Amino acid sequence: MAKKVKKKACDFILLLTTLLLVFIGIIMVFSSSWPEGIRMNDGYYFLRKQIISALVGFVGMLFFMNFDYRFIYRLSKLIYLFSIISGLLIFTPLGVVKKGARRWINLGFATFMPSDIIKLGSIIFLAAFLSKRKDTIREFKKTTIPTIMIIGLSCGLIYLQKDLGTTVTLGATLVSIFFVAGMKISHLILMAIGAIVGLVLAIFTGDNEYRIRRIVAFLDPFADKADSGWQAVQSLYALGSGGLFGLGLGKSRQKFFYIPEPYNDFIFAIIGEELGFLGTLTVILLFMIIIWRGIRIALNTEDLFGCLLATGIVSLITVQTLIHIAVVTSTIPTTGIPLPLISYGGTSLVLYMSAIGILLNISRHVKVDGS
Repeated sequence: MAKKVKKKACDFILLLTTLLLVFIGIIMVFSSSWPEGIRMNDGYYFLRKQIISALVGFVGMLFFMNFDYRFIYRLSKLIYLFSIISGLLIFTPLGVVKKGARRWINLGFATFMPSDIIKLGSIIFLAAFLSKRKDTIREFKKTTIPTIMIIGLSCGLIYLQKDLGTTVTLGATLVSIFFVAGMKISHLILMAIGAIVGLVLAIFTGDNEYRIRRIVAFLDPFADKADSGWQAVQSLYALGSGGLFGLGLGKSRQKFFYIPEPYNDFIFAIIGEELGFLGTLTVILLFMIIIWRGIRIALNTEDLFGCLLATGIVSLITVQTLIHIAVVTSTIPTTGIPLPLISYGGTSLVLYMSAIGILLNISRHVKVDGS
């Protein structure tokens, strides 16, 4: 591991930007979930849960901000094992089926999605695994094959939960870690071909008619806007009606049961409708600041594990944000992907804030210009 570096203050810009996004998320979750809350006879239901999750996430962020990330290196195998076990719990009586998919674990006192735990656990483990093999990183048998097996196991567990969007997100994130570690381009091309073949098979084979319908709807959502193209069309209506300045906070029309779960997979559309182009631009700029600070932290980290871990966290946020915005703007076929730090969801918010905490801790051990 790298020599000991005197710790300093964390990256304040990264911390402030994260808290701003979480605050925006709480406000927008409250606004977009109000109609659903009223239908449940409690308009503040989603707001309360999001605030509690944000507080827990803040504690997690503070903890990992002060927990030396180099100890995470030593615990990487245990963390990954825990994440895999949490994913396997889906197939036990603790697994809960919602909307035709088994993606939740019910512990009685709390419900969580193991896919979020698998994402962070996989990033930590792969970063530690590759940092131990920096001298053989370009060897197919010693490093590339084991890496493909790790990616396959992690993504496979999520795919079995019928969550193709998250599978693609995690796969792209883990490959980006391997790429930064120094993999051969020929191996990258081979993995890309394998991923494309796997994606095509996932869409067009088996009992996946709904995925094919999403592809067809993506090509022309207005051709069947009352059925398969409904979500994409309503999302575009929301963004279009927002204009430059938006209809005003709380004044969205599409959240009144036109867009399914507007506080989660389509929250960016509600931001566009209520806060307009300027509101969406502000959110995008805040994410760009997080990505920029994360990249600088990764580039200035002295040890390989810290670099790869920071790369993985930033890549995960980047890929998931891009997919969410692409879905909402009908740039890619519809898939259920929450917007990091903003969308409703306790497990996601706590895990992302904790991941940012790890990134902040890495920043305390490196010199980053302007921080």
